Amino acid sequence: MKLILTAPVEHVGVPGDIVEVKDGYGRNYLLPRSFAIKWTRGAEKQIEGIKRARDAREIRGTEHATQVREQLEALKVALPAQAGETGKLFGAVTASDIVLAVKKAGGPAIDKRSVEITKPIKTTGAHVVGIKLTAGVVAHISVSVDAV
Repeated sequence: MKLILTAPVEHVGVPGDIVEVKDGYGRNYLLPRSFAIKWTRGAEKQIEGIKRARDAREIRGTEHATQVREQLEALKVALPAQAGETGKLFGAVTASDIVLAVKKAGGPAIDKRSVEITKPIKTTGAHVVGIKLTAGVVAHISVSVDAV
């Protein structure tokens, strides 16, 4: 089965790659999870848009990753959330919430899959969150969760 990847898949490829995979893997895993679309001539034209978006977000080398890490660690990220009187949140802070908060604070666009939350954030206060930029570079940012 010939597919075009729309998300990074380990041991298969990166977004925009045209890959040949076994029918069952493509039909039962890649397509239902929106990791890929079926290859057609029209869909092949969409590859250019996917590759442009990937290049805009992509970290270019270790030097660029360290610059992005310094930029992220300098940010003051505040995240408003609904909480009770004791400071316990109604729910938990997700990776998507952190990505939006970093963007609002003026930080670079990051992928929610690169956010590493070691312990679920369910209380107000300051919490440290890791953002994996490359294999060897991880930015640790402080997220201040404030009750609304």
